[in-house]
Amino acid sequence: MRLNIGKLSLIRTARPPAKNTLSNANKQRDPELMKRLFWQTFDHLMQMNKCFGFQGRYKGLPRRCKKVIHAVDSSTISLVLNCMDWGKHRRRKAAAKKHLRLNLNSFLPPFVLIDEASHNDAYRARELCSGLCDGEIVLFDKAYVDYQHLHDLDSRGVFWVTRAKSNIPVIVCKKLLKKPSGNILRNDLILIKDKKKRLSYPILMRRVVARVEVTGELKEMTFITNNLNWSARTVCDLYKAGWAIEVFFKQIKQTLKLGSFIGHNKKAIQWQIWAVLLLYILVRFHSMQSTWPHSFTRILMLLKFSCWKRIEAFDMLRNLWDST
Repeated sequence: MRLNIGKLSLIRTARPPAKNTLSNANKQRDPELMKRLFWQTFDHLMQMNKCFGFQGRYKGLPRRCKKVIHAVDSSTISLVLNCMDWGKHRRRKAAAKKHLRLNLNSFLPPFVLIDEASHNDAYRARELCSGLCDGEIVLFDKAYVDYQHLHDLDSRGVFWVTRAKSNIPVIVCKKLLKKPSGNILRNDLILIKDKKKRLSYPILMRRVVARVEVTGELKEMTFITNNLNWSARTVCDLYKAGWAIEVFFKQIKQTLKLGSFIGHNKKAIQWQIWAVLLLYILVRFHSMQSTWPHSFTRILMLLKFSCWKRIEAFDMLRNLWDST
């Protein structure tokens, strides 16, 4: 704004605010306002174009899975403890946590929850999965494993895939794979051995042990799921597809600079997080409407450039796409 103070002054002689002014404003504002604005804008854009999202499916999704696939994960945002004691995470650390359910078919977040980082992820699992429908698939890490919640998802007809906790003994009821085949080491039907924990999940679940490529190296991982009919390879591919949520977190935290906070109190942090999420869906909508084929980072830089120019954004993006 300071670089474009001449153009800004044409808008009712406006002046660029100081950072301290924004900090005090965010400190007083109720973040519920920005939260409602985000969801109303999200619904409005979905009504404007039912295909809002990726043009087609996310490339990493298994083609044989035709249902809607969701990924659930959280991202911790580090804060300064002496300024933000409300977000105390550990003895000498403070942090806020963003819990998110990402629709991998559209790459849009249908559910977002901002909370303190001190709570366990499983504490928020039910809220994150409350909107899932019969036949849909949800992928999450073992931090969200709550066997009572998993049984509830199964009773609703929702398929889930997650990592198995190493400290839970199980009973192998049936071996579906007699000997290792390629990177698939084991494929079993199991029951939880502990009687008290089995009350939370009393039915059979599937366990797949496989070697999965992570950063160019093969690592042995153990997955569990309530779907007893998928192939072992499908279970592994689905869990790997869930890693796409890290791409979303990277776009939010690095490309949109979520981490350089103006205010220090809880309201200011939540206000800025919701504002960044609002900016994300607006940029994504511009990208879809203009059939932009390049990266999210590139379109964001072009929109920043055109913001202070008398240029129609859609026309600019279409002309650049036609010229390439």
